[in-house]
Amino acid sequence: MARTQRTLHLNAFLMSTGHHEASWRLPESNPRATTDISHYRNLARIAERGTFDSIFFADSPVIFGHVGRRPAGKLEPTVLLTAIAAATEKIGLIATASTTYNDPFNLARRFASVDFVSGGRAGWNVVTTAGPDAARNFGVDDQPAHASRYERAAEFLDVTGKLWDSWDDDAVVADKEAGVWADPDKVRAIDHVGKHFSVRGPLNVPRSPQGYPLIVQAGSSEDGKGLAALYAEAVFTAQQTLEDAQDFYADLKARTAAAGRDPEGIKILPGIVPVVAGTEAEAKKLERELDDLIRPEYARIELAKTLGVSPEDLPLDRQLPADLPDEDFIQGAKSRYTLIVELARRERLTVRQLIGRLGGGRGHRTSSGTPEQVADAIQLWFENGAADGFNIMPAVLPSGLEAFVDHVVPVLRQRGLFRTEYTADTLRGHYGLERPLNRYSGAAGLAAARAQA
Repeated sequence: MARTQRTLHLNAFLMSTGHHEASWRLPESNPRATTDISHYRNLARIAERGTFDSIFFADSPVIFGHVGRRPAGKLEPTVLLTAIAAATEKIGLIATASTTYNDPFNLARRFASVDFVSGGRAGWNVVTTAGPDAARNFGVDDQPAHASRYERAAEFLDVTGKLWDSWDDDAVVADKEAGVWADPDKVRAIDHVGKHFSVRGPLNVPRSPQGYPLIVQAGSSEDGKGLAALYAEAVFTAQQTLEDAQDFYADLKARTAAAGRDPEGIKILPGIVPVVAGTEAEAKKLERELDDLIRPEYARIELAKTLGVSPEDLPLDRQLPADLPDEDFIQGAKSRYTLIVELARRERLTVRQLIGRLGGGRGHRTSSGTPEQVADAIQLWFENGAADGFNIMPAVLPSGLEAFVDHVVPVLRQRGLFRTEYTADTLRGHYGLERPLNRYSGAAGLAAARAQA
């Protein structure tokens, strides 16, 4: 049988008025959009019109950045997804939730519920949450060590998987005549006892339409890639160059295979910030207008936090200091730290210039130009072993997403790189992934029992 032509996977990463930190200051932007459900419903419908695989919301249990710098308040994303589910039909719905500041039972129930509400369109972006500020919201003086956070995350994912499997798919029989709603033999305790969690189960929600929500991961450190190889089905990542993206892609695919999984079962989606206009000059002009609205005094404070230095160590018109900490000493977001430092060193940027580069996408690659030029940038990485698709991060919302859907997507379709209509009803279906078997029942349960014997 001939192999089906490989096509792109596109996810829309939605952030208030856009990914550029100054987008909220544009005349057409709604500075209160971050808590406006109609804004997000509109964005989801635009992405669905473009037949995107999914939309995605980042989250953290702490205020993001300096409240003077950009819109900082956020609605809880799984609640937001339930409202969007009612306004859409096909598009996948992905929310971020932390394994460091939650418990497995609560999150397993929450994402199973979203999967039911959406008819099988839920995804969970698994994060371990860097930074001491978040820790202090949970009675902890400082963040747990990087390796410890990922160790907890691995056990967390093991437990949530067991909870989702604690009901057989056919456990609910709803036999009115016999007076049996569910077969008790098909609903079981998981009796998990580990280093970080002790969970009896079963979950108090039946197995959801997808079995599990799609598991997404975004860490690119050594620990992050190790976790992704074991559990992730989509990976959001950040690289600035084709060579770095190719290295990451090959490494993670190899790790996935070494973990006993099919490398095709993990989709790698680098972030890209498209700035689309009728001409390249017009796109560059929009970039400059946005960069001119950045407040560097706020941006320098956040950059200093990421780099583990004092703001006074970062004069705006000088390059980064030579004596920055080694990545091994960073307990926060290790991979993002390295990306930023390497970008600044490679291009010999001043702090002011670096702030401008980060203002559009916090280290993600920016592609500005005509629809054909943006499509060229996407196609180059897709066809050269650097990506299975892209995490689309419009600089300005909704206009940037509309421009991509109305002008770039048609080019990708004309080139045979992207779908013209949805061919599946679930998020797993969009990503070409099978529904996971229940580890406790049927053939999967028998195989597990034999492995333990």
